[in-house]
Amino acid sequence: QVQLVESGGGSVQPGESLRLSCAPSGMPFSIKSMGWYRQAPGQQRELVADINNGGSTNYADSVKGRFTIARDSGANTVYLQMNSLKPEDTAVYYCNYAGAGAWAGLEYWGKGTLVTVSS
Repeated sequence: QVQLVESGGGSVQPGESLRLSCAPSGMPFSIKSMGWYRQAPGQQRELVADINNGGSTNYADSVKGRFTIARDSGANTVYLQMNSLKPEDTAVYYCNYAGAGAWAGLEYWGKGTLVTVSS
């Protein structure tokens, strides 16, 4: 059983920064990609950023230039550095891992961490 544990959410003022982390626990597995999604109240869950096992990254237009996704391959940990936060970044942020090899086709989700940006 694989579980993803997120940390780093909180309440900040506009313009401030937060760093989210996500690490797996449980049985080891091969990872194809890691990503961060978010869901604001009344909105659908959307991709924020992802990174594949080759190191290529992809960002939503709304966060380009402000957010950076990074990984620690050895620890299978993914990070999301969020700078210049805006009120519209307020959401529950979820990490997502897509499996590779014997785990291809499987996806794992964290339980989410709340980010609130408000003055």
